[in-house]
Amino acid sequence: MPEGDTVWQAAHRLHDALAGRTLTRSDLRVPKFATADLTGRTVLDVTPRGKHLLTRVEGGLTLHSHLRMDGSWRVFEPGQRWNGGPAHQIRAVLGTADRTAVGYRLPVLELIRTAHEDRAVGHLGPDLLGPDWDPDRALANLLKEPSRPLGEALLDQRNLAGIGNVFKSELCFLLGVTPWLPVGDLPVGRSAPLPELARKLLEFNRERPIRNTTGRRGQDLFVYGRARRPCLRCGTPVRLADQGDGSTERPTYWCPTCQPGPTPLTPRP
Repeated sequence: MPEGDTVWQAAHRLHDALAGRTLTRSDLRVPKFATADLTGRTVLDVTPRGKHLLTRVEGGLTLHSHLRMDGSWRVFEPGQRWNGGPAHQIRAVLGTADRTAVGYRLPVLELIRTAHEDRAVGHLGPDLLGPDWDPDRALANLLKEPSRPLGEALLDQRNLAGIGNVFKSELCFLLGVTPWLPVGDLPVGRSAPLPELARKLLEFNRERPIRNTTGRRGQDLFVYGRARRPCLRCGTPVRLADQGDGSTERPTYWCPTCQPGPTPLTPRP
């Protein structure tokens, strides 16, 4: 599941493969930009912004992409077989003399002016892995709606950019509260350190092939994906329920013993 750490890794793979090199192949397989041709232009950099990727090329253009649930960028050597999925799932191809980057199942792909990037990512809150990180601003954003459930507030990229469903569940466990606790009900001693705890989790995982929030080998996550299995801290079976605003429901995990607070009326069996 692509979250801020995964997108950071993808950006760095793409940057290493493309930055400073001239494009010899350009193929954007979305109707609006199918005729756009970036060949002959040099890739300047590939920058992550929360869960977004910004591939900047000379001439003031940026290829903006978003992975969402199952999108990916793969990098291939010359002659290497592309293996990210069937050909009809390819949305973008950017090639140089040395490498080819192929974007699969990209739900968002658009070519925009670099000067207008804010139109794509300007709504985002401070980036947990970016140069604009500001824990005070992130906390203030979270507390703007004190009645909002913590889990929903953490997923709102306008508050802070980079947290997805895995880190949401793990952060709530580490804070010792349920994801349904209103943000305004967080004890002061837990709300203030929240942004920096989130940043540390993503920073710790940004170069790891497998996410780990526990510090234990072979037991990588405290609650996410562990429904009905014993809590690593107390042994109580981890529970699972959907959380969201009605339009988007996300599977959410918590330990009923280690995380006191409000719980959903209809947890999953």
